[in-house]
Amino acid sequence: MGLSLVVLVLGVFVIVGTLDVTAASSALGLGPRFFPILVGGALIVIGAFYTLDVLRGGRGDPEESEDIDADAPADWKSVGLVSGIFLAFTAVLTTLGWVISASLLFFGLSVALGAESKVKTAIIAVVLGVVSYLAFVRGLGVTLPDGLLQGVM
Repeated sequence: MGLSLVVLVLGVFVIVGTLDVTAASSALGLGPRFFPILVGGALIVIGAFYTLDVLRGGRGDPEESEDIDADAPADWKSVGLVSGIFLAFTAVLTTLGWVISASLLFFGLSVALGAESKVKTAIIAVVLGVVSYLAFVRGLGVTLPDGLLQGVM
């Protein structure tokens, strides 16, 4: 029940927080509030369905996949690495800018989660950083920090 209520409250929190965002719409008519409201609404719907399911006696089924060892201990090293990478991303975002920070984020997460080819991973990370920047800035009209690439992007 706790998880269902957290999902529900998180959805409300996202929508309420998004109502303060003011910016012009993009050429497609979508502004920076579109996706957060979509995600917040989905969280509310999912949280409501989970809450109803729990109130009607539903319980999650135990994991039965052959690839999962339910008795294995948590991999706290990976949790720590992923958390540290996200914290580093937030620390350098304004200084380095979106493209560089996001590229480092994507690369770091991929390596932490087991990517084998570092060169291929780095190329994909940079492409994802540039494409996401262009999608948000040019496509949706959202302002992202340019950082070191100010004037280049």
